[in-house]
Amino acid sequence: GNQIGAAFWQTISGEHGLDGSGVYNGTSDLQLERMNVYFNEASGNKYVPR
Repeated sequence: GNQIGAAFWQTISGEHGLDGSGVYNGTSDLQLERMNVYFNEASGNKYVPR
């Protein structure tokens, strides 16, 4: 179960242009669209899973 959850977040993070530490490194405005569905913005312009 935990491995599936970790793989899910890794995939979703990659699709939204986030690196392993939650920093946005994407290239498309589409990646930022609806970011709040899966992530909350934390301090330092990082995103964390909801």
